[in-house]
Amino acid sequence: MSLAITPRPAAANLAIDLDAIDLEAVAEAHDTPFYVYDLGVIERRVGTLRAAMPDGFDVAYAVKANPNPAVLARLAKLGLGTDIASGGELERVLAAGIDPGRVVFTGPGKRDDELVAAVAAGIGLITVESPGELRRLASIAGSAGRPVPILLRRSIDPGGSVPLEANRIIGDLGVGKFGMDDDDLRGAARAALDSPWIELRGIHSFGASNVLDATALVRHAEQTMAFGRVLAAELGFPLLTIDVGGGLGIPYADGEPPLDLLALRDGFSGLRRRWAIDSVTAKTRVLVEPGRFLVGPAGVYVARVVDTKRIRGRAVAVLDGGINHLLRPTLVGQPQRIRHCGSGTMLGDRESVTIAGPLCTGLDVLAYDVSIGLPAVGELLAVVDAGAYGYTESMPFFLSRPLPAEVVLESLSRRGPGSRSE
Repeated sequence: MSLAITPRPAAANLAIDLDAIDLEAVAEAHDTPFYVYDLGVIERRVGTLRAAMPDGFDVAYAVKANPNPAVLARLAKLGLGTDIASGGELERVLAAGIDPGRVVFTGPGKRDDELVAAVAAGIGLITVESPGELRRLASIAGSAGRPVPILLRRSIDPGGSVPLEANRIIGDLGVGKFGMDDDDLRGAARAALDSPWIELRGIHSFGASNVLDATALVRHAEQTMAFGRVLAAELGFPLLTIDVGGGLGIPYADGEPPLDLLALRDGFSGLRRRWAIDSVTAKTRVLVEPGRFLVGPAGVYVARVVDTKRIRGRAVAVLDGGINHLLRPTLVGQPQRIRHCGSGTMLGDRESVTIAGPLCTGLDVLAYDVSIGLPAVGELLAVVDAGAYGYTESMPFFLSRPLPAEVVLESLSRRGPGSRSE
């Protein structure tokens, strides 16, 4: 469910402006906790990223970051493609009006019914994660009488040189659930080329998550293209697409520098010039699949303080929402910034406070020892940069607590909560 409100006028920027929103009015209308997403911020971030992409680079939004229907509808209006990872996400993007030809289906463990639906919808690409999945897809495509365009996913091992979130989430702790090793991938490529129901377009390789180093993103694209070029030249097929995944990061801490989009554009442009003079790569398009970068700074999670106390000298504030709605800080071990908001009165002078949720588990802590001062009972606190991997990555049914509203900013023309939109 999405709810529409109209906030006070605010300056155009690339992050949601809490000062432009009467959060107490939103809380009165929809209760706490709740999420707020600013579609204007998302639109500006899409434009900023597009300006950093040279010719031959396409953008597909990673739906897993935030599958809210209003968010998807705005991205459809902007003409973005999408990266999906389930049949449920396929249903959402089609309902939102996303062009099926711009949908890429990635991820391990695709069920037969999901593959059947993807083939029937005529989506643009299916990323194949294993030789077994390729065999199942070929059979499904044959039964449908429709050849299917695919990418083959290359397994990566990020090791210890990438951010914590990449090691825990993308690196899968060495399990190996993502993609194929090079020998299996070559075998799958040969099988794909031999099948009348499979159209091999290229390869996919997702390097890391939440990367703030433009050089690392450029290097990953270069390495992915290099492997794809060798494979295409070796097996004699046209390399039409390389999918370098997402990974474009956002800062989660004060003072952390943002991703340098000028450096990213310069790096990608340099690669494009080199690839353009190579007969194998001259016509290859590069697909970039950001999620967090486009929607993370556009959202906040807001909860109300229900209790405060001191335990062995440590100040603690307990909110009416926690990891049941925002699990990411605990899941990846990286806190997000928390801001005072609303009309509450701060108790104390910027002392360190642990911000905890209401669940019956010690895991339910949003932040330890943050220097914001002890809030008053009844005050609203906002966790910023929560537009990505917030509600969608949470555990909302634990303890059967109320589900949070998702409030969407549709206009910057006037103040106060407005009408509900499903």
